Amino acid sequence: MPRETNAAKRERAIEVCERLDRRYGPVECFLDHENPFRLVISVLLSAQTTDAQVNKVTPELFRRWPTPEAMAGAIPTEIAEVIKSLGFYKTKAKHCVEAAQMIVADYGGHVPADMKELVKLPGVGRKTANIVLNVSFGIVEGIAVDTHVNRIAHRLKLSPKTHEKEPLKTEQDLLKILPKEYWRNVNHQWIKFGREICDARKPLCSECPLSDICPSVRC
Repeated sequence: MPRETNAAKRERAIEVCERLDRRYGPVECFLDHENPFRLVISVLLSAQTTDAQVNKVTPELFRRWPTPEAMAGAIPTEIAEVIKSLGFYKTKAKHCVEAAQMIVADYGGHVPADMKELVKLPGVGRKTANIVLNVSFGIVEGIAVDTHVNRIAHRLKLSPKTHEKEPLKTEQDLLKILPKEYWRNVNHQWIKFGREICDARKPLCSECPLSDICPSVRC
């Protein structure tokens, strides 16, 4: 099979985005939040955990520590008790307190709307920063590559197999082939598509709206 040209790959990637946009339209963030601070904490907690599980613990978490100032004064073990149903809850509890302390001490209690500053927060990587910038501030600097986006990007062969376990490289691959106007909607639309159709274990290829342009189709 001849190697796909970059131009052909770009055209196919754009078609993927166009079809998913027609199917889903704008998709709201799956994590319950009321402001940038709560979104930072919620995304931080979502690592290696489902959004649904995070949404179960955050009502009590934010009832007890609703602001950066309140959470900055919390004891990590107290937060750990509230979020103990989540994976890596002890580390996440520590990061919650440390991130809140930094937001208060370094940013006057306001989440910074800047990629370089966001990734300085404990527990916050580029994926989290992309989501916070996009959802809370309408700033699009990249694509948040979570497990769904990473899986779909590789099934569609929009990123080389050697990057399959490196989401940051997968993100750079997508940024190179997709015009910036498509970046904003990729994360949430692809997550919805991954949950609905392109499941990790049992993809519904026979129902997939991308089956005719997907190199990994199984039907």
